[in-house]
Amino acid sequence: MTAISRCFENLRRNQECALIPFITAGDPDLETTAKALQVLDRSGADIIELGVPYSDPLADGPVIQAAATRALHRGTTLEQVLEMLKGVGPSLRSPIILFTYYNPILHRGVDKFLQQVKDAGVSGLVVPDLPLEESAGLIKPAADRGIDLTLLVAPTSSPERIEAIARASQGFIYLVSVTGVTGMRTQVQGRVSELLQQIRHVTDKPIGVGFGISDPEQARQVKVWGADAAIVGSAVVNRLAEGTPEQGLEAIAQFSQSLKTAIKNPS
Repeated sequence: MTAISRCFENLRRNQECALIPFITAGDPDLETTAKALQVLDRSGADIIELGVPYSDPLADGPVIQAAATRALHRGTTLEQVLEMLKGVGPSLRSPIILFTYYNPILHRGVDKFLQQVKDAGVSGLVVPDLPLEESAGLIKPAADRGIDLTLLVAPTSSPERIEAIARASQGFIYLVSVTGVTGMRTQVQGRVSELLQQIRHVTDKPIGVGFGISDPEQARQVKVWGADAAIVGSAVVNRLAEGTPEQGLEAIAQFSQSLKTAIKNPS
């Protein structure tokens, strides 16, 4: 059993919902990223999603795009991100999911890339521009190394495609709550409730909901609808970027605690 599967199993046993915050590596710098991982780890996060800054982030909205641009301008590379993880990873309770586009994987070669991320202690991958039809070449070698490749279900996915994605996805299924890119929304679309039930009919794998959750009430709502995880990205990235690095770290600590409280006590 992988680290991510163990995490979800323990939470399910206690009828709890996972909190999965997202931050962009290298924004404002890698030293702050390492501290942010530790802060989130002790402030309610169950799993942490770490974005590798990329020049053409098709799935990301303006907040995360801006964070990636700032990180790239500072010269942040995948190798630096992984080196940082090697240092901070042993102190973390939460498994790390690396959010990366496919080009860095293709550039290095699948085997080399997977060995690099395994050596850095990464437990899972989300590759938003890798379609189901081309995922087999990454899923199996990743699984052989104990790394889960989690696939995304879109609100526009057909029932047949949802079933195929649910079958292939490892660790959990990532349900995108909106049509479009990441970003903060004023409300979570009601269609998420229907999609959760639709996925439940074809799999017992955990389901995480992301893209658009920006406050504790929205996190609570997806928990009530039956999600196994609330994934919160832009709202965390936004808070970390405000003020000094110390102020940003304090802001994400308080926010993470409020999110976890909301999904632990959904009534």
